[in-house]
Amino acid sequence: MSLKPLHDRVVVKPLEQENKTKGGIIIPDTAKEKPMEGKVLAVGAGARGEDGRLIKPDVKKGDRVLFGKWSGTEIKVDGEDVLVMKESDILGIIER
Repeated sequence: MSLKPLHDRVVVKPLEQENKTKGGIIIPDTAKEKPMEGKVLAVGAGARGEDGRLIKPDVKKGDRVLFGKWSGTEIKVDGEDVLVMKESDILGIIER
C-alpha cells in the first residue's frame, strides 16, 4: 500500500537512534528518547496561499529531516511505523 499525503502534509519514517553512546555505554529501550530525525517517504502537493495559488513544499522524497519531539501523528503502513506531519513541523533538512 502507498500513502499519498494531502496538501502540506509529509510522511516521515523516524530513524532509530544508536544503542550505544560514544563512550560505549549501552542505552536500554526504556531510556531512549523519541527520535527527532527521519527520512521523508512522501510529500503532498503543497499548501494554498491566501490568493489561492499552490505553494510547493521545500522538502522532497528522500530528504533527511529534523522535526520537533512531539510532531506528527503516528500511524502504521504495511507494519511500519511512520509519522504524518505538516511541513511546518519540520525544523530543517539535514545535508551531509
